[in-house]
Order: sequence, then C-alpha cells, then structure tokens
Amino acid sequence: QVQLVESGGGLVQAGGSLRLSCAASGDIITIINMGWYRQAPGKQLELVAVSVSGGTTNWGDFAKGRFTVSRDKDDRGVFLEMKDLRPDDTAVYYCYVRARLRAYWGQGTQVTVSS
Repeated sequence: QVQLVESGGGLVQAGGSLRLSCAASGDIITIINMGWYRQAPGKQLELVAVSVSGGTTNWGDFAKGRFTVSRDKDDRGVFLEMKDLRPDDTAVYYCYVRARLRAYWGQGTQVTVSS
C-alpha cells in the first residue's frame, strides 16, 4: 500500500503561482510513475503531468510551458509548480502514483483561480 497526502492548494489571482506537494509513504519502493491529474467542475478527469520512470514526462497540453513537475529521487514526494495560472485552471488536483500492482490517488486539493 502507498499513502498519499497532498498540500498546497488554495485561492490565487489570475497570473499568479502555486506549488502543490504530495508526500508518499508506505510501499514507496514499488512506485513507478508519479504525477498529477485534475478535475474541473462538470468536466472529466484530465492529465496534468506524470513523471515516468526512466526520466520522461507525459503532459497535458494546457500544462506545457506553465507547469513543472518534479519528484524526489527516493520517490517520497512529487511536486507541481504552476505559473501564469488562469481561471480555467480552477479544479481539484489529484496526486497520482502508479505502483507495481496498482494505481493510487490522493484525496485531492482545490485550486481556485480568480479573474
């Protein structure tokens, strides 16, 4: 089992920045990929960015150039730096981990961007 605890969401004005953190614990040795998804009101869950084992990153198109994802070398944390935030970035952001046997999700953290 892997446990995930997110932090760092909140309210920010358009053009501002936020940093989300996700702390992983438990069977972290089984972790393969780490990253973030989001779900806006009335919309489907969508990929933000996932750091894939081996060094590549899968990106949602909207995130390229504005967001940065990083992970601890020991896989105890994954972070999302968001810049130039827009109102349509408003969503619940979920930490995501793909481990050897299954995927895990954090509880979600709300990000609200005001215009």
